[in-house]
Amino acid sequence: MDIQSIEKVELHQHVDGSIPVGLTWDLMRKNNLAPVDSLEEMRKLLVVQDEDAGEGLLVYLKKFHYPLWVTQFYDNLLQVAYAIAKEAYANNVKLLELRYSPTIHTYAGLTPRQAIVAVLSGLNKAEAECPGLETGLIIIAMRHMGGHIAKIVARQAIAESQVLHRRAGVIGFDIAGAERGNPPRLFKGAYTIARKGGLGLTAHAGEDDGPRVIWEAIDELGCTRIGHGCSSIDDPELLRRMAKDKILVEVCQTSNYQTGAVKKGQVHPVLKFLEYGIPIAICTDNTTVSNTNQNKENALLQASLTAVGYDNDIAEIHRLAKAHTFISR
Repeated sequence: MDIQSIEKVELHQHVDGSIPVGLTWDLMRKNNLAPVDSLEEMRKLLVVQDEDAGEGLLVYLKKFHYPLWVTQFYDNLLQVAYAIAKEAYANNVKLLELRYSPTIHTYAGLTPRQAIVAVLSGLNKAEAECPGLETGLIIIAMRHMGGHIAKIVARQAIAESQVLHRRAGVIGFDIAGAERGNPPRLFKGAYTIARKGGLGLTAHAGEDDGPRVIWEAIDELGCTRIGHGCSSIDDPELLRRMAKDKILVEVCQTSNYQTGAVKKGQVHPVLKFLEYGIPIAICTDNTTVSNTNQNKENALLQASLTAVGYDNDIAEIHRLAKAHTFISR
């Protein structure tokens, strides 16, 4: 199968973890912020190394530290969003949903609205240059900031929603960050606001905690999509529920092994999702941190399917995933 030729749908990709290494390096030097002396040293700070793989979600999240130094400025945010979209397009991604937490990009004076609009401006610039590309932005509330801040973030997301924009706009709402100790139910108020504002609902769940958090994301928050969802395979009843209600799983194979959500040598849950008839999207999560891209993730899944004798059509997986996009244009 010619992976490159498949028109792809990307539903789970973070801005912060997907900035091309060379661009981060250039912006670091431009702003006199470079913490190391060479591009190769910078790469080690931004990309998961072999010794880091499988050490846990918090170790993985440390790779987000340095990009935040340069993504506190409007022009920089515009540049990185544009570069990420162009890179995705080079992998024949025709529908791209990026996700991003504006609150952690306001430390140098940007307002949350400015932080959101900067990313949307970068996406619009990419759309103008890439025929057939559709983009949208999912706004993330960070778990460790609590439910009250999440409500504020949800209101700001609605203020820049797709219906108010002629081109790219905010299309969805998400929670991310440390799962343990921050269960989905604590964010029910924020999700109620987001739902009333017409945003699509997804949540990082089951990446670093058990099936109960996925149940909460579905039943308490009203999510129609789940980011990662790895621990759901420990609960057959949950798998049946997700299949019945067509709860799509945003599958991120490479990062799941790197964070330890799936143990090294263990078969990835994506095969179980397909077995149960649960819709999936093939996603990259963080192209830079995980040193991956859409072509690599598709080839990885194709190899796994071939190894077990499945005949699922990768192109068909993308076609079905498109039906679950939050983009309404």
